[in-house]
Amino acid sequence: NMKNLLLTTILVLSSVNLFAQGTPHVKIFSNFNFDMDSEPEYASKGFEIKRAYLGYKYNLSDDFSTKITFDVGKNGAGSNYTAFLKIASLSWKASDKLNVSFGMIGTQNFKFMENAWGKRYIYKSFMDENKWASSADAGANLKYTVSDNLTIDAQVLNGEGYKNLQSDNQFRGGAGITYNTDDISFRVSRDMIPRTMYGDDYDAQYINTFAAIYSGSNITLGGEYNLRENTSFVVDNTSTAFSVYGSLDIGNDVSIFGRYDLSDSEDANENQWNIDNEGELTIVGIEKQMTKGVKVALNVKSYKAATADDDAEANNMLYLNLEYKF
Repeated sequence: NMKNLLLTTILVLSSVNLFAQGTPHVKIFSNFNFDMDSEPEYASKGFEIKRAYLGYKYNLSDDFSTKITFDVGKNGAGSNYTAFLKIASLSWKASDKLNVSFGMIGTQNFKFMENAWGKRYIYKSFMDENKWASSADAGANLKYTVSDNLTIDAQVLNGEGYKNLQSDNQFRGGAGITYNTDDISFRVSRDMIPRTMYGDDYDAQYINTFAAIYSGSNITLGGEYNLRENTSFVVDNTSTAFSVYGSLDIGNDVSIFGRYDLSDSEDANENQWNIDNEGELTIVGIEKQMTKGVKVALNVKSYKAATADDDAEANNMLYLNLEYKF
């Protein structure tokens, strides 16, 4: 059961730490939420522990390192709180320019954008939240540093994500290019899943991404555009997503932040085929770094579902989010 699993994990991590100079890590996301659209006595409200990550990293040598991370959260695949093995990787620094990882690894699909957004404990990045890709999967990836400013990466994955076993003999592949300057970074990537159905109406699915981030002395601005072609292998079923985000440091470890997401779809007949799962998301809030490893944010999330007549009303939720890690 969950109690025994967590106890075993803690004992294993503690035992390893006695014999090896590795680095244990723990990260927890929690919140209090309140439905602002209802009368107080009827409003949906409550405290939540959304995620707990428990892990350990150890350097085997100057060139090899290993990492293991368990993800404990409210997952539909099991009980109210279910533990998944998220990371179980071996990394090899093949040279000063080339790094290779193998096993259950963190994927590159939206890592750049997640880091640019910088507030995973408040809300996932678009592709993660909408399940366009998984944050981890079984496979291999490599990263090659061309110069101080330019890196390229590629990955081959099972494609089902870390919460599912390999269910077919297909692989998911992708590659990307990242360019960094002092203040601005750009990333272009392409992800591909071979089709599992055959015929004139089916083809491989592709996700094309362009993202950028600007980091100034007290301001950060980021944005991404994602285009998914042949969604679920159906020819000409496209999905698009636009997401922008930013934060402004106002002093004393306090910042104000915001984010806006817009999703859309179109088929061969110019119909919005995925309208039931699309809409507009707005997040605005204020964040405080309480101490090292502790952040708290008060924010409002507003979601307006897409409708044929564009007459839906936004749902507004008030959140107090916390991240604590060590």
